Amino acid sequence: MGEEINVLALVKEDQRYIFLYDEVSVDELLQTLGRYAADPDLNFSWYDAAVMSQRVRALRRGAAKTSCDDHNHYRKSA
Repeated sequence: MGEEINVLALVKEDQRYIFLYDEVSVDELLQTLGRYAADPDLNFSWYDAAVMSQRVRALRRGAAKTSCDDHNHYRKSA
């Protein structure tokens, strides 16, 4: 199976923020969200960064749980 690319997007007034990332680049994405929040020229708040960071972490937990559930399913049926 190929590597998955995730999409995280925010539309706020006339600005659009679209982030493409894979599992290897999650830490870099989280740092980027912080840099965007600190940039006074962007309409991207610390609240936006926090909400998007929580979403990324929730998706990772969900993916890990699904992977674990799939693995457990195959082990039980073997």
